[in-house]
Amino acid sequence: MTAVLAVLAGGMLGTAIRLAVDVVLPHGGAGFPLATLLINVTGSLLLGVLVARVWRTAPEWLRAGLGPGLLGSFTTFSALAVSAVDLTASGAGPLAILYVAASVVGGLAAAALGLRLGARRAIPPIGPDE
Repeated sequence: MTAVLAVLAGGMLGTAIRLAVDVVLPHGGAGFPLATLLINVTGSLLLGVLVARVWRTAPEWLRAGLGPGLLGSFTTFSALAVSAVDLTASGAGPLAILYVAASVVGGLAAAALGLRLGARRAIPPIGPDE
């Protein structure tokens, strides 16, 4: 239960920090998303540092609060980056490439599908017509 509370607290803080960065560095729909780029790169750096220096000795609640909580809500790219680096460091470079490619392509495809579904005025019901 302590880990869950730590994730909750970290998540609230990470979300607030992300919003603050977005407010300070706003961008329009067609503008370069500098805030998002900075958030993702910074989150990756911070998670990498934490995993390398803190994870082995930190209690579970602290790892949960800082990783999935704080940095998970601040960015999800950090988790993708650390996983890819871990795969590469363990000698699974081709799998790391496949993982990153699947994450990017899958994310883009899901976003495109979501945009298309959300743009529909009415989604027909599923099942036989009455």
